[in-house]
Amino acid sequence: MNDSAITIIFTLSFIIFVSPYIARILRIPTTPVEILLGSIAVTSGLLVYNHFFELIAEVGFYYLMFLAGTEVNLKELRGISKDLLKRIFLYILLLYIFSWVLVELHGDDKIFTVMFPLISVGLILTLYKEFDKETKWLNLAMTAGILGELVSIVVVTIAGSVLEHGVGDELYFSLFYLLLFLVVIAILFKGFRVLFWWYPELKNYLIPLYADKDEKDIRLSMALFFLMIAVMLLLDLEVAFGAFVAGVFIPTFFQHHKELPHKLGSFGFGFLIPIFFVYIGSTFHLSNLFEEGLIVEALWISGAMIAIRFFAAFAYYGLLNFREMLLFAFSHAMPLTLLIAIATLAYQNSTISQFYYFAFILAGLIEVIVVMVAIKVMVKLDTPSRSS
Repeated sequence: MNDSAITIIFTLSFIIFVSPYIARILRIPTTPVEILLGSIAVTSGLLVYNHFFELIAEVGFYYLMFLAGTEVNLKELRGISKDLLKRIFLYILLLYIFSWVLVELHGDDKIFTVMFPLISVGLILTLYKEFDKETKWLNLAMTAGILGELVSIVVVTIAGSVLEHGVGDELYFSLFYLLLFLVVIAILFKGFRVLFWWYPELKNYLIPLYADKDEKDIRLSMALFFLMIAVMLLLDLEVAFGAFVAGVFIPTFFQHHKELPHKLGSFGFGFLIPIFFVYIGSTFHLSNLFEEGLIVEALWISGAMIAIRFFAAFAYYGLLNFREMLLFAFSHAMPLTLLIAIATLAYQNSTISQFYYFAFILAGLIEVIVVMVAIKVMVKLDTPSRSS
């Protein structure tokens, strides 16, 4: 093992350990602290590019998406009212309409129209670690985020194929495989529902509730997680979506083991996921801040992404008040990983310049930090008024 790898291990160990304490001192969520420390570490030379560091961080992201899936019970989603479903799809439609208008007015590249409305539920899950799961705006953000991420995955798949191969057979194959995957998953979920209805004792056999010395619940969960990753790699589809679907399997069919998502989350948020956030921070060298106009452009991008979500959130007028709509908009303004993924593809295919590539990375980091802090401050300020 070379010296740089050893330095990375020491640095990661230190950041993972101290981040919660720094976050407590600064009174901000842990995630922004991990990102900032990652950026400081790469600037100071403590973190350098390493394939294994990148690989573990990537697994951390997939595991975050897997945990996001464990918060989704399809049986409960089927109970969504038609009115709410219409509002959710109106919200998603408005995101793309407002994005197109902003891009046209500002004269940006057309790819921005695809990037601005992206939704990812991965970081919404971190809000569940901070706030009450029964919070109305947060639950709605997760429900709408699930459908929004599905749309985003389709958009990213199409955009990625177009950027890499243009409009042609490769694009059509990608869309076919995505449709095939969704159809097969729907059939499997229905099949397992029938199977467990006829043989309910099978649930306890696969995931025992008590006296499980072999940790079969964790083993089955990890098997599902890695199996779905392999399937998505085989089909050349967005792996994060497959990890999310694997997570959905847990609460949908094994709701008898209510502690399982917590057990899975303890491992993820204590190890893999912090490494992912540190890696995200390490992708941005602080010296890039001195590039002329970069900060202004990043602020414009992050401001535009927050703004379109707030105005689109008026689709929930009557369900949420003004403050809740703002919190809802903030919670959806953190599509960090999807944003970086499509920005990387666009830069590699010369659709955007290096300047805009760095601007999108910085904008993604700004959004996470600003949004996390803003949400915490708004909730904290509202707490005394509710308790009085």
